[in-house]
Amino acid sequence: MTAQADVGYHARQHARWHWSEIAFWILALSCAFLFPSRYLIMTDIVRLALFALSLDLILGYAGIVSLGHAAFFGVGAYSAGLLALHGIVTEPVVALVVAGLVATAVGFLTSFLVIRGVDLTRLMVTLGIALLLEALAERFSNAVLFALFLLARRIVHSPFGLSLRAIRNNPLRAAAIGIPVNRRLIAIYTLAALYAGIAGALFTQTTALASLDVFSFERSADLMLVLVIGGAGYLYGGLIGAVVFKMLQEVFSTITPQYWQFWIGLVLVVIVLVGRQRMHRWALWAPNLIIRQFGGRKSIVAIPESDAP
Repeated sequence: MTAQADVGYHARQHARWHWSEIAFWILALSCAFLFPSRYLIMTDIVRLALFALSLDLILGYAGIVSLGHAAFFGVGAYSAGLLALHGIVTEPVVALVVAGLVATAVGFLTSFLVIRGVDLTRLMVTLGIALLLEALAERFSNAVLFALFLLARRIVHSPFGLSLRAIRNNPLRAAAIGIPVNRRLIAIYTLAALYAGIAGALFTQTTALASLDVFSFERSADLMLVLVIGGAGYLYGGLIGAVVFKMLQEVFSTITPQYWQFWIGLVLVVIVLVGRQRMHRWALWAPNLIIRQFGGRKSIVAIPESDAP
């Protein structure tokens, strides 16, 4: 088997659906029927998960660090609010698409600034975009998240997604083998803006509120915490991180309303000290044991690429 064929084989194997993915989505989609009284918190988790998914596309797969990702969330939220306020678009699903396209356009226009410079420069540019936009300034949630996740999963396992990983690992080497680095970064940054804009539109549609807070730096910082908890470079990291973050926030704010940030910070310290890869193995130890006992085969445990050795 040639090196090229070997890479293609492993890429196809990695792109196949794992049993844990199917179980995750069955559990996630069934929560709406199992816990109807917790509809508000579940809707909040879905919005945050979609928002985290948008950041993971640029941070986990392209290596673009952004402190101003809430800008696109805010653009989507305000677009959906204005469309509803003036009666321009009354259909919720169409409004989501339109708001996402508006955020996509903003993301495309600002992507040319982001690709200039290196990490620190990009960090400041993304933060500046969010501050600038701040100054200028449901029911379909589960289905929207699932549909956009399927699209993101297809993208990251495509040749386009593989080229993004090459750029993240070594942009100079990627350019040397013919990958158009700048065009790839512009494309994924624009796509991430689409996802964040739809998440913002979902926020406005489900809360009937759009204020300057949707552009705040704290929202971008919370998004970073979600990916720290769940892991970057692994689409499920944003989804799992959103669930864990919102549940921790709910529990700790109930126990100690004034100091819930302290306890979440403590959890982050534990994650760093113990290691996310080790915790992931602990979480899947029992399901894998059952598979080995009843299935007679060795199970494969997927781990975030950012944690892989």
